[in-house]
Amino acid sequence: MWNMMCDVMPTIAEDNISQRSSQFSGEDANFEQLMVSMLDERDKLMDSLREAQERLGESELKLTEAEKERDSLQRQINANLPQ
Repeated sequence: MWNMMCDVMPTIAEDNISQRSSQFSGEDANFEQLMVSMLDERDKLMDSLREAQERLGESELKLTEAEKERDSLQRQINANLPQ
């Protein structure tokens, strides 16, 4: 029975379906590659965002320190200047 099934040629409609499915599998591979590229790009952007947030945090800390020093110097100036 197996030999009889192997000898049967697929119909034209089945050939078209197999061609379409191979076309879709190519499109699926392209889609998968696109998704992988997008995920890689997202990871790079997330790393960049984290680095920018760290730099912002450091800058804010330096600003706070500079403001404290400015206020301290202003108090010293006010205390030492004659009124």
